[in-house]
Amino acid sequence: MLQNMRNASQHWLGKIVMTIVFTLLIAGVAIFGVEEFFRGGSSTAVATVGRTPISAEAVRAAYQNQLQRYQQQLKRNLTPDQARALGLDRQVLSQLVTEASLDQKTHDLGLAVSDAAVLRAIHDEKSFQNAEGRFDPQLFYQTLQRAGLNEAMFVREQRAVIARLQLAEAVAADITVPLALREAVHRYSTERRAAAYLMLPASAAGEIPAPTDEELKSYYEGNAAAYRAPEYRGINLLVLDPDALAKPEEVGEDAVRKVYEGQKERFGAPERRTIQQIVFPDESAAEAARKQIEGGDKPFEAVAIERGTDAKDLSLGTLSKAELFDPAVADAAFALQQGAVSQPVKGRFGTVLLRVTAIEPATLKPFDEVAPEIRKQLALQRARDSIDTIHDAVEDQRASAKPLADIARERNLPLVSVAAVDSLGKDPQGRTVEGIPDADTTLAAAFRSEIGGDNEPLRTKTGGYVWYDVTRIDPAHDKPLAEVRDPVAAGWKSAETARRLAAKGKDLSERLDKGEAIDALAAEAGIAVQKAEDLARNQPKGDLTADIINRIFATNVDKAGSAASGDARAVYKVMAATMPAFVPGSQTDKAIEANFRTALSDDVLGEFIAEVQKSAGVSVNQTNFRRAIGGEY
Repeated sequence: MLQNMRNASQHWLGKIVMTIVFTLLIAGVAIFGVEEFFRGGSSTAVATVGRTPISAEAVRAAYQNQLQRYQQQLKRNLTPDQARALGLDRQVLSQLVTEASLDQKTHDLGLAVSDAAVLRAIHDEKSFQNAEGRFDPQLFYQTLQRAGLNEAMFVREQRAVIARLQLAEAVAADITVPLALREAVHRYSTERRAAAYLMLPASAAGEIPAPTDEELKSYYEGNAAAYRAPEYRGINLLVLDPDALAKPEEVGEDAVRKVYEGQKERFGAPERRTIQQIVFPDESAAEAARKQIEGGDKPFEAVAIERGTDAKDLSLGTLSKAELFDPAVADAAFALQQGAVSQPVKGRFGTVLLRVTAIEPATLKPFDEVAPEIRKQLALQRARDSIDTIHDAVEDQRASAKPLADIARERNLPLVSVAAVDSLGKDPQGRTVEGIPDADTTLAAAFRSEIGGDNEPLRTKTGGYVWYDVTRIDPAHDKPLAEVRDPVAAGWKSAETARRLAAKGKDLSERLDKGEAIDALAAEAGIAVQKAEDLARNQPKGDLTADIINRIFATNVDKAGSAASGDARAVYKVMAATMPAFVPGSQTDKAIEANFRTALSDDVLGEFIAEVQKSAGVSVNQTNFRRAIGGEY
């Protein structure tokens, strides 16, 4: 059953089951405690599906779990506003409502999961199995203890999970993909076309005179948005960065030397040895072989061959002591002289004889060589340790409404002052503004703020903080024609060129449809005819873009058309269309059927859950919802 659950996790239902249910269980227990999580507390429900409530504790736990996952992926903290902008609150509520819908329906249908099914599912779970693949009770209880659960709670939750999955499987199992759909997909994906075409360059539009004032004004008014000045903001940034705060020159030599002496393995390479090994069934056989080798009766390699060890498998490799898995073998190998054969060694996988054929001595970089690196690391660690103290001090000063510029000057912290920047990080001249830490996050926050706003500091990817103040706002506005006359003229010329090429392309394609030869039209235009074969939908080929190829597929065979291609325009005629025969039951057909069965199952499940919610009724208490996730809208 759990294997089915793992398979189901490939689509959204599995994510509901595995991501929401189990991780919600763990996260909720970790945050609120075992008894309170399962009891639901005394809080008013955030939402109800039929008679199934969704508690504030469940919403809060799921929201915090989702928030932590996003922050781990983004490698930075998210403010409440940023989390809401990403829609995390709506995602969590939607997922919990879906889960509650399944619970309500299983209850209405009287579905029950037997103890034997739950026990079998737990025994089949890989997380509770030992190295031999058998259920390990001790591992099971240890896992539950780490999650703060007891056996009864876990079994109860797993019973609910299995019931939800069984309901979903009953609804969407054995979905049949219609033959007509499979054949249509086959035709769409396997059809190939051939076309002959001309590529009209921009020069084919002819000489384009300068626009009149009226033409320029008309074009400008129709495309004013393209010449609109974006909103610019002036911002001050107080940057608290560990790298900037680090002062390697203040780290004393004693501290550096202490690290060097205590962590010498970091600054060199350990001794490595090339080791050979022969495995024997017991100690007496190994001792007899050792005597033959030392007595000169048989060389080491000959004994290995007698034991069925191939020459290329004789060596374990050139390894350090730590890289040897078996401690007994490691100790014996690193106690040998080069070329010597060991006494029989009782290892984990049998009794062995060892021989060391080469020794690479350990190396250690001198103190003076690594001291700057150690000093820099110590300084950076001290800076990171002091970050929170400085943060609290800055926050105290911010609470008294002190400007960032004054705080930066008093605390000798770097202040980044930006006179004007748009939301994309460009200045009014279109150049990228340098020096803004984590620019995407910082600019997004600054453009949501206002002058004099009380802004929370942003956490940087390096573990520091950025405080920001908006000092000026220049609203977005239309630039006057006089200010943008040259780019408007260039835009008009480009549009006029495209218009003329489109008219020429239409004329040529109409002549092709009337029966004129494409070679004759090409000679007339002074352009070479090109041919393309084996064209597939959505796949660019040569100088034909995916858009042009899709236009070719939308045109009947022996018909012509034209399409824009950057500054040029393609005029084409479809020469042929081929498609392999559709064979029901073929490997291609089976692949199509498998892909669309999943999609159809998802659609059916979605419709089923929507109908359950419609029949049972869903109510959401927005006030309790806002309280549960911690914030106001």
